[in-house]
Amino acid sequence: MKFIETLREGEKIQEIYLCKQKNIAMTKTGKEYENVILQDKTGQLDAKIWEPGSMGIDAFEPLDYVEVHGDVTMFNGQLQLSIKRARKIDRESVEESDYLPCTEKDVEQLMEELLQFIESVKNPYYWQLLCRFFVENTEFVQKFKKHSAAKSVHHGFIGGLLEHTVAVTKLCDFYAAQYPMINRDLLITASICHDIGKVFEISDFPVNDYTDAGQLLGHIVMGSEMVGKIISTIPDFPAKQANELKHCILSHHGTLEFGSPKRPALIEALALSFADNTDAKMETMKELLTSGNMENSDQWLGYSRLLETNVRKTSKSTAIPEL
Repeated sequence: MKFIETLREGEKIQEIYLCKQKNIAMTKTGKEYENVILQDKTGQLDAKIWEPGSMGIDAFEPLDYVEVHGDVTMFNGQLQLSIKRARKIDRESVEESDYLPCTEKDVEQLMEELLQFIESVKNPYYWQLLCRFFVENTEFVQKFKKHSAAKSVHHGFIGGLLEHTVAVTKLCDFYAAQYPMINRDLLITASICHDIGKVFEISDFPVNDYTDAGQLLGHIVMGSEMVGKIISTIPDFPAKQANELKHCILSHHGTLEFGSPKRPALIEALALSFADNTDAKMETMKELLTSGNMENSDQWLGYSRLLETNVRKTSKSTAIPEL
């Protein structure tokens, strides 16, 4: 199988991919064509069917597996496939793990790390809350382990939510050690819970798209509501501690324009917002620099909307010649 990340301009291909999206569009001259997004575990590929309904283009729908024949071209700095022929493939005849992006890390090991952080929380109320989510609720745990952290921005793969959560929690653990005035129990609890709403904001793979609730509410509000619901079942949970935890979740994107309904007002909330932004940005950079177009290149990738800068890989170190 020729994975998407290995495709290069000028190639002619005959491969099977998952159709992630498909819709009808119009050229400037009013001619109808079809936009198609193809996917495998290494990434997504923009594709076009310029002659819909022509001989060799069979009917297929989003989430179908499709064998496509076509030419790989370059448009606006991005690879694009011009589909000449296409036919639907039976799901039973493909290895689905080849088409769904997945974390490169060991999911069970990541989960064990998360549980160790939970065990390190001394506050009995925060500890009970974390156990309700990540120890007692096995159905939630299974969804959390398999879920992505985003539709496409960063950690948009199976296990991405767990990987991101562990990374953010590690950064928060460092902040707590570096700045003793931080309430470590609050920060660790907030870091573990900050993105739990994504389990219901984004649908499972292979769809991995926003749900109705995700579009209307967003994971920040949904996560705060989920935490509030569990808090209501824990006897005598202090109201001040509950509000501080929910504030950390509600403000973890840092600013109003990035979706947080509140700006960080606690040092723990500020630390969480920094940790979340750090891991998101570093993962975004990593994914850009390890994409098929950049893996072995020291050329400029171009402008990244997410990072708001032009990006390229660091030059390789060379030995200094002896004098």
